[in-house]
Amino acid sequence: MKYKRILLKLSGEALIGEKKYGIDSKRLSSYAKEIKNIADTGVQVAIVIGGGNIYRGIQSEGAGFDRVQGDHMGMLATIINGMALQSALESLNVDTRLQTAIKMEQVAEPYIRRRAMRHLEKNRVVIFGAGTGNPYFTTDTAAALRAIEIEADIILKGTRVDGVYSSDPEQDSDAIKYDSITFDEVYEKKLKVMDLTAFTLCKENQLPINVFNMNTIGNLAKVCNGENVGTLVKFQ
Repeated sequence: MKYKRILLKLSGEALIGEKKYGIDSKRLSSYAKEIKNIADTGVQVAIVIGGGNIYRGIQSEGAGFDRVQGDHMGMLATIINGMALQSALESLNVDTRLQTAIKMEQVAEPYIRRRAMRHLEKNRVVIFGAGTGNPYFTTDTAAALRAIEIEADIILKGTRVDGVYSSDPEQDSDAIKYDSITFDEVYEKKLKVMDLTAFTLCKENQLPINVFNMNTIGNLAKVCNGENVGTLVKFQ
C-alpha cells in the first residue's frame, strides 16, 4: 500500500444511505467492510465522522437556541455515529477504539494523542468523536487537526461524489472533474474541498487530501494503493 497511516473523514450524511434520517445499517455495514479490507493489509486507520445525519450545530440558529449549545449537540451526534461504526467494525472482528474530545468515560476513551498512536501501531482502528471538542469548528477541521497530530500520511475524504469538480456536478452537467489539483489552485478557483479552516491547516502542515466516492465498493483500497481514484489535492 502507498499509505501506511491514513485519516478517513466520513460525513454523517453518508450514513443516511437509502433513509431520510439517522443511520442506514446497510450503508454502515458496507463502510465497515471497506475499512476492514484495508486494515487487514496493515494500513493504520483513523476515522473522523460527522453528525449531519442526526444534528448539525449550524441548524441551531434557526431553531431558537444559541450556536454553542447547538454545536455541542452536533458533537454528541458524532459520538452516536462513532459508536455505531465501532459496533459495525467489531462485528467483523476489527479491533476498534472510540476516543472522544469530550470526556465520557462510560462510553469511550478520552482523546489522548499518545494512546491513539499506540492503538494505531497495534493495528487497531481509532475513531475520533466529538469533533475538536470546541464549538464553531467543523468535523473537517477536527479531521485535519487529528491527522496532523497522529502524523497521518494523507486525509481521505469519503463523499458521495467521485472527486473535486469545477462546480457542483449534481447541479451542473458541464462540471469538470480534476484528477489532481494544488492547494493554491483550490484557493484561486474557490473550489469547495473542505471548509477554509480545515483546508488551511492541511496546507500549512503539508498534508495532502484525496476526495473520492466512498460509496463505490473497492475505492478506499484503490486510494490507499495510490491508484488514480477521486481527486488528489497536493502542493506542487
